[in-house]
Amino acid sequence: MNQDPSDTRPQSPITPVKLELDDHFQFACHSGIACFNKCCQSIDIQLTPYDILRLKTRLRLSAREFLFRHTVPFEMDGHGVPGLKLRTADESTRCQFLTEQGCGVYEDRPTACRYYALGLMSMRKKDSPTDEDAYFVVKEEHCLGHHEPQTQTVRAYRESQGVDVYDDMNREWRQVVLKKRSCGPTIGKPSDRSLQLFFLASYDLDGFRDFISTPSFDEVYAIAAQEREQLMQDDVALMRFAFRFLKQSLFGETTIPERPGALEKRLARRKERTAAASGEAG
Repeated sequence: MNQDPSDTRPQSPITPVKLELDDHFQFACHSGIACFNKCCQSIDIQLTPYDILRLKTRLRLSAREFLFRHTVPFEMDGHGVPGLKLRTADESTRCQFLTEQGCGVYEDRPTACRYYALGLMSMRKKDSPTDEDAYFVVKEEHCLGHHEPQTQTVRAYRESQGVDVYDDMNREWRQVVLKKRSCGPTIGKPSDRSLQLFFLASYDLDGFRDFISTPSFDEVYAIAAQEREQLMQDDVALMRFAFRFLKQSLFGETTIPERPGALEKRLARRKERTAAASGEAG
């Protein structure tokens, strides 16, 4: 659709057509195309937990080192739920991993890079227990890939870009984010502690591993010895466990066994400490 010259409003690059997995679209990207890597010159990439896991492993960094060197924080909603974006190269909008040959981390590139020039939108209808995925085409002015004579289904494109494993790994985390948004103002503003917990379990795997190794965690949750050993050694297993923990802590979806009466005892001790601190202050 051509833009009306009198309409000065900014135009969205999103083609407003919802696509299903077996719908076709026209697009191809390759090193011989004139715009190759131009999309990497100006980025705004939100990172998912699995993006961070893959990149920090590739770069042989701890989670905290990766977050410090390669990310910038932002708020995902009006309640301040924390998100992370990929840091750009110094004083530019260019991706820091872009080289003369192309993407320097191509095998472990983020989900957003794999999807381009598709977009993914996950939605949860009111009172629905499940979320639904919808796809759409993103047509930016600089991108010539939409003129290439190649069509494929959304399903085939996703498979060719290795998106499936990324979506599978992030599915439960996306459900946490969607459920938080669908709750709206009925549950009020999240506490600082719940936001810190969300950040820890979502992005800082090393910190979360330390957290579940504490006596206070063991006092509440009954983790079998074999599972605990796996969580200490396997980042993928730990990430999946972290998402289960978020669902249980934020929404009461119990999948991690709790020791009988332990949580009540812990809350009682916390109240006692709070009361004692108030008394000292008075």
